[in-house]
Amino acid sequence: MGQVSPDKINFVRQGAKRLVFDENQSIPLAILDPGNSVGFSAMYPTTHYGNDGADVGIEDGHLIIQSEKETETGIWFGGFNPFATYSMEVHGTKGNGELGFEFSDAKQEQRFLIKISFEDSLITGARLSVFAGDQVVADESMAMDIDASEKIKGKIVLQMLGSGLTIFVKHTGELPKVIAQSNFNTYMDLRNKSYLQSFQSKVYVHLKEGRVEVKKAEMKLSTGIGLADIRAITYENGDPMLDQGRLWYTMSIRGRALPHHIQGVFSMDPTVFDVKLEGIIVFDRNDGLLRNEVASHIFYDRENNIWRGITTGFSAYANPSKEKKQLLAIESKKDPRFGFSIMKAAPFGMVGDIEDPHILFDTEAKKWRMLACENNGGYKAIVLESDSWNRNYKRMAGPVEHNSTGTSIQKIGDKRYCFSGSSERKIYIYSYPDLKEVGSLNMDLPPWDERSGTRVWPNVVQLPEGYPFKYVALMMDRFNYPSQSGPHWSYGAVYLYHGFEE
Repeated sequence: MGQVSPDKINFVRQGAKRLVFDENQSIPLAILDPGNSVGFSAMYPTTHYGNDGADVGIEDGHLIIQSEKETETGIWFGGFNPFATYSMEVHGTKGNGELGFEFSDAKQEQRFLIKISFEDSLITGARLSVFAGDQVVADESMAMDIDASEKIKGKIVLQMLGSGLTIFVKHTGELPKVIAQSNFNTYMDLRNKSYLQSFQSKVYVHLKEGRVEVKKAEMKLSTGIGLADIRAITYENGDPMLDQGRLWYTMSIRGRALPHHIQGVFSMDPTVFDVKLEGIIVFDRNDGLLRNEVASHIFYDRENNIWRGITTGFSAYANPSKEKKQLLAIESKKDPRFGFSIMKAAPFGMVGDIEDPHILFDTEAKKWRMLACENNGGYKAIVLESDSWNRNYKRMAGPVEHNSTGTSIQKIGDKRYCFSGSSERKIYIYSYPDLKEVGSLNMDLPPWDERSGTRVWPNVVQLPEGYPFKYVALMMDRFNYPSQSGPHWSYGAVYLYHGFEE
């Protein structure tokens, strides 16, 4: 069969799902499970603050903290990670008090407290308290419009997002509901590596008088509330990585607005729809901070036996007066696909409103080439070229006429093409490397409707012989998560397409 043009391929939708703190996808970091503990006092040491201590015990496999006097209690259950999701299953509360999570060093010289207040079974507020020694650094409400009838019974979910956080309450059979959010890095920047190394996590309970019953507390890496920016991990020449029978992807694990997202790594057997969280990646610019950049393209450089790529420095939005958005060159000798990984990151002179990079080494041209979106009166696709993967890029094509997002370069047959989402309800196809318009992707049931945005990531992958179809595309939609306050990019669900030639 001759060379097919990508606008002649029919992409047929196979499935769609949204992974919202998906229990089947979480990667465990720590757990407090009272019903499966022997020697509870050693497994989960308890700290009493103040002169009076609450009674702490186990009844029917549940952790019970109760007191007739005012008490403050911390029960250790794990280390600390500022990009993890923390959850607590609350069976019931009585009286008056607060419960939540404490992050602190072993001597309690620095303490970071997330507190949800309650009156009997009802949530009455949420506060952030930060202490440095005896000094109160911050003590403020972070509650949103909490319904007066909102019960504390169920699951409390704390999504830590590097420089910010969101708190949800989840009742059985319902989506988690946002009850609080905060940007806290001006009080204590938990992205600093020293906190990852020294802080520990505790279940925190402050009782004026009352009782708290907890089934379980967990710390894990999670899928968050939505997934976006789906990009296939490749080899240095742009070929998709098909390892262990699975395709590998980077996706943005959603929180709120930038910079509250996390770079996730997922895998999928292309013949089925088994998207699986494999790990998260943060980035170290050798200045003491671990940054949660997203919209990365990662490739394995076989010639040099190293993992490399380009990411977009969205974490600059945490300190906009000190940092600028820019592309960063990233590198790791360790395979960054699994667990919690840190990749080295370095600026290489591409400062400005440019994002969604896709990089490859063109063996015919003997050049590194990058497709990206640059803000030229709106985001527009451009192609850049260099003799080196991580410096001295010069523009060689673009900007294109149409709005662009999620730019990627993929082979169709033996020929490379450039793909781009847009705000125009189309996925555009361009020639490589000169960005001449070829057409648009032919999709049955695209991942949008009349109510949603359409700037999705095309993510088209060509499969080798032996598969029941030749092309696969994994895309996302742009429906934001409900009940959030203020600006937020909290989309989306994941959509699977198989591609068939006419």
